[in-house]
Amino acid sequence: MSLFQPVGQVRMTNVAVVRLKRKGKRFEVACYKNKVVSWRSGSETDLDEVIQVENVFSNVSKGIVANKKDLVAAFGTEDVQKVILVILEKGELQVSEKERQHHSDKTFQEIASIIADNCVDPRTQRPYPVTMIERVMRETLHYTVLSNRSAKQQALDVVKQLKQHMEIQRALMRINLTAPSKFGKQLKESISSLTSEFENENFSGRFYEATFLIDPGRFREIDELVKQTTKGQGSIEIVNIAVIQEGQERLE
Repeated sequence: MSLFQPVGQVRMTNVAVVRLKRKGKRFEVACYKNKVVSWRSGSETDLDEVIQVENVFSNVSKGIVANKKDLVAAFGTEDVQKVILVILEKGELQVSEKERQHHSDKTFQEIASIIADNCVDPRTQRPYPVTMIERVMRETLHYTVLSNRSAKQQALDVVKQLKQHMEIQRALMRINLTAPSKFGKQLKESISSLTSEFENENFSGRFYEATFLIDPGRFREIDELVKQTTKGQGSIEIVNIAVIQEGQERLE
């Protein structure tokens, strides 16, 4: 047995490999198990907690480091960290068939739960049971989980598909607005067309306060409108992220 490890080789064990093929070459990153999914979902933001070695390999299992010329040809740079980020985003996580199926089933259920918690039947403003969402996803949409996208990202796409087969929409979001009273009338006129319902408002005192329901997709637009109108003196905050009939609420 050789006493020395060959140059350009790094031996590792207990790793999760993310692989991306470009320009006819294979590029791999050695990661900690379970961290890749956390990184892609946004729950993990520290790259050092995700990768075991800050390097790009042509073969992790054999410890062979990728050639810099190949990096430049495939990614347009030899900056290892930039290449790692691309591989983590677009590469395929290498797992056993059993692990892949387990993760797929878990993510499928998570997608359905997110939808059930944040969407309603617009005719009743009540949520659908998660079992019904799962059944439609499986039997009607024949939905296949995507390994390189988070459950939340996929849930947004699935809702769009579900709308073609059933009455469903994102539950309204309850928002509270606070701004100096001098902006109250102007804000109400500007925001009225973007809201579903004003629940209450107060013009008395130094501040204008209002609580209203909106489509979640309007949040950023209203937030920017309030900031611009009040020159940064007003603000909005989420009171309830998903509101359903009779005051029952479902949160992410």
